Amino acid sequence: MNVIEVTNLNDNNLAVYTKLTEAQLKNKLNPENALFIAESPKVINTALDCGYEVVSFLMERKHIEGQAKGIIEKAVKNQQDENIPVYTGEREVLASLTGYELTRGILAAMKRPKGKNAEEIIKDAKRICLLEGIVDSTNIGAIFRSAAALNMDAVLLSPSCSDPYNRRAVRVSMGTVFQVPWAFIEEHKALWPESGMRKLHALGFKTAAMALEDNSVSIDDENLKNEEKLCVIMGTEGEGLCDKTIELSDYVVKIPMAHGVDSLNVAAASSVAFWELRKR
Repeated sequence: MNVIEVTNLNDNNLAVYTKLTEAQLKNKLNPENALFIAESPKVINTALDCGYEVVSFLMERKHIEGQAKGIIEKAVKNQQDENIPVYTGEREVLASLTGYELTRGILAAMKRPKGKNAEEIIKDAKRICLLEGIVDSTNIGAIFRSAAALNMDAVLLSPSCSDPYNRRAVRVSMGTVFQVPWAFIEEHKALWPESGMRKLHALGFKTAAMALEDNSVSIDDENLKNEEKLCVIMGTEGEGLCDKTIELSDYVVKIPMAHGVDSLNVAAASSVAFWELRKR
């Protein structure tokens, strides 16, 4: 175990936790060096179980022989490397370093894997979700958690969506972004929705756009629920899905509301949709 006491708040080795933006962590110019940050023992443990590689840890000193002990040991065993840096210090020092209290006292900088091919991860799937233009990382994380719990086969994202490896998305998802296969359906914004929808239909998926339109069918529609391969498409808060996405979809679907409520938060709506439209 390579324990390193934090004394210099300007140590460049700590920049990944304190200075680098999400875009800098993603490192598009050198994707082989791209990173993301995982927070809390449960999330880090899930990442390790899914084969992700730790670059370094940052934690309060008391956790080294406490709740982080098993996590450190697992990382060392997985990577056959006893020199993984474990940066540590007292709570007050680390709080002044990061600008906030550490989530459950433990952070891990982890290697970001190469992005997956959308068509490859959904070719054998039956139920998938596609997110369009959702930029709130909390909603992204919550939707992934619902997708994992309610047995969706994969999650696709339009090019304008927030990155599922965003620190907050990872935390809110409780690590399910490591468990549910996901990919951006297109690399460039100009290709969505026309090109992306053609891909889905070519692979045999019927598409269900969640939207409050006059021609919407209820989410409990039997024809919809009995589709062999179905992609549920959900849009951002406020604006919802773009008109072209709705036009190109096989179904337009709504969740019936009561008491004058017009719609649910997209994360809450995802739970209802995934449960109702699960593979029978």
